[in-house]
Amino acid sequence: MSIERGREWGSSGPLPDDGVVVASDAELLHLVTRHRRAGTEVPPLALTGGDLWRTLGGSPGVERWRGEQGQRLRVDLGTALLDGRLHWFCAHLVARRSWLRGRTWVAANAAHLGNWNVAPRAHPGDGLLDVLDADLATGQRFGARRRLPSGTHVPHPGIRYTRTRAEQVDFERPTPIWLDGRRTGTARRLSVRLEVGALLIVV
Repeated sequence: MSIERGREWGSSGPLPDDGVVVASDAELLHLVTRHRRAGTEVPPLALTGGDLWRTLGGSPGVERWRGEQGQRLRVDLGTALLDGRLHWFCAHLVARRSWLRGRTWVAANAAHLGNWNVAPRAHPGDGLLDVLDADLATGQRFGARRRLPSGTHVPHPGIRYTRTRAEQVDFERPTPIWLDGRRTGTARRLSVRLEVGALLIVV
């Protein structure tokens, strides 16, 4: 179930006994993909680093998940069809040839992408993906890049920012795709959607 206005999100408590500790978005995605491909249930997860962890309020050196101060949260999971092949992403999908030129397309489940607050409205439990689609001129690109750490690059007339459960996009030529920070081939046609509340994550 996604978050609702006026209702608390998640509950307090430690990582369950059958839980697994993962330290990054890439490690989380590897585990999720392995279970999804095998058709098995993803176990509860304690997340200790990465962009999704930061968006969920994780703090360096703090391991609340070990005790009753832990926050047990139902987190959405992104799915992506890349030219017809199914993949998943936990924090974000990025389609780009270069950060410095050409089109950049992002589907974000987490607000953060490294040091950038790329999708400042993103919430991993709201049932929505935050989608940004930009192809800026060079001067605009560098201006927007300077504002990315604070999330003030949007609104911008050259950046389309929408919030949606599903979207499809076509590129003029095969475009490199990154899932949770790892390059995962190329695609000309891309479809994304959310599995709402698919993961139990403790931070």
